[in-house]
Amino acid sequence: MSVSVVLSTYNSPDWLEKVLWGYAAQTQRPDEIVIADDGSTDETRARIDLLRRATQLNIEHVWHEDRGFRKCTILNRALEVAKGDYLIFSDGDCIPRADFVATHLAHAKPGRFLSGGHFLLPIDLSRAITREDILAGRCSDPRWLRNQGLAWKPKLIKLQARGIWADLLDWFTPTRPTWNGGNASTWKVDLLAVNGFDERMAYGGEDRELGERLLHRGLRPKQIRNRAIVVHMDHPRGYVNAAATAANRAIWDETLRTRATWTDHGLIQVKHSPRLRIVPESRAA
Repeated sequence: MSVSVVLSTYNSPDWLEKVLWGYAAQTQRPDEIVIADDGSTDETRARIDLLRRATQLNIEHVWHEDRGFRKCTILNRALEVAKGDYLIFSDGDCIPRADFVATHLAHAKPGRFLSGGHFLLPIDLSRAITREDILAGRCSDPRWLRNQGLAWKPKLIKLQARGIWADLLDWFTPTRPTWNGGNASTWKVDLLAVNGFDERMAYGGEDRELGERLLHRGLRPKQIRNRAIVVHMDHPRGYVNAAATAANRAIWDETLRTRATWTDHGLIQVKHSPRLRIVPESRAA
């Protein structure tokens, strides 16, 4: 089967560059990477052009005008463009461990979606990681991270767990497998069947709502949070907005209440459908 990785980004070319080198270092490269760009400036476009040549990755850049947080809208455009039978979703601030793509594909089965995990780095260490650190796999090595000053924490265990130990961590974790925008995967046909992402939604639970529709359609989630790992680089989040989060929650609750398998506000827009109002938000920090 063919596989596409879909990455969301917004005006973070330095972070995106590190992530793309992470995909260049994969034990199993994806057939393509589709970058869902929520309105970045030309600096990001120029950086992608350079990295397309430097990494020899097959990169599609899907962009729309910056009109506030419209991640779900650009993800739907990327979903339309993606050529893969199987789609892995992540973010432009998440460096994949070298076995990331191979792990998703090893667990992919019809009628299932996969829920991966992340390890959050402090912002100073995120800035310090170099291309060489990524290509050598150091940025996901707990010993190297500790040597860079990272304090020990239990979550470091997931970075070093392999084989049966990673299987056991996923078996015993109390965390429910959900659709996580930074690390999740399933078949394109199933995403089309639920009409993609709900474009009314701003930041806060927008990925989980899609996962609920997949569940209602009959897909079974599988927990691979300790097997498919990304290193999440920290950054300011000026787009967080309490009113928009509350509006998202109302949409999500309606999806749960009605056990919806479809949104009228996704890839196919149904004009007559009632809309829940979302308060406009600014990206200013």
